[in-house]
Amino acid sequence: MATNSARDPRQRPMPNEKLVRVFDTEQESEALIVRGLLESSGIDAEITSLDAPQDILPGVGGTIIMVREEDAAKARQLIEEYRQSPSTDDTAEVDIAEDVSEPPER
Repeated sequence: MATNSARDPRQRPMPNEKLVRVFDTEQESEALIVRGLLESSGIDAEITSLDAPQDILPGVGGTIIMVREEDAAKARQLIEEYRQSPSTDDTAEVDIAEDVSEPPER
């Protein structure tokens, strides 16, 4: 049985691979968004929680994203480009200052 030395792009980083921290945040939801951004660009990413006992180390903790060392530069570039891109908010804007004193006509 022949083995392929190239990694499967859908395979998670192996425990013995060198991983590099590319992003950290206190919000797990933000980390999930960034991981989705990286994975949609073909970069495998791992999320790690840095929980610490708050009674001993208050304010310490958060979530980090780690990627393979060879993907780190591209991952950081994608994150930076995403941060600098204009917001694509798809919500509708409603003018709440409209005069609503008169009932709508039927």
